[in-house]
Amino acid sequence: MHPRTTRASADASTPSAAAPHFVLPVRVYYEDTDAGGVVYYANYLKFCERARTEWLRALGVGQQALLAGEGIAFVVRSLHADYLASARLDDALEVVSRIDTLRRASLQFDQQVRRGDELLFSARVLVACVDLRRQRPAAIPPSLHALLQSPA
Repeated sequence: MHPRTTRASADASTPSAAAPHFVLPVRVYYEDTDAGGVVYYANYLKFCERARTEWLRALGVGQQALLAGEGIAFVVRSLHADYLASARLDDALEVVSRIDTLRRASLQFDQQVRRGDELLFSARVLVACVDLRRQRPAAIPPSLHALLQSPA
């Protein structure tokens, strides 16, 4: 299972027709499940966090490098999540991530967790760029902003 950046088809079930998106395969392990044998609700958020990080990595951007070089990090400012169906142990899932809105110091992601064609979870996640030294919002560096505008 390898991540991939691709362009969505015109299928209405995809986040947005023709918008670039990133797909991260995820396997459900025992540690991801709760006492009922289904994926614990907070783990969907972890899967989405991993997908955003791996998308940056696929673009050649390391979060440690951003922190060390620019003194910036991305933090979740808000999110809305919908839990639609349960994933279970050993399921092969895909986390589909698409940037919905890119601003000077923030970006909003539409993210989905799918099992094949079945939509299990969806979220809108607003992520802010923060100067950690000053604990203040910061502009996304121009080179990264340009990469995020056309990540495919």
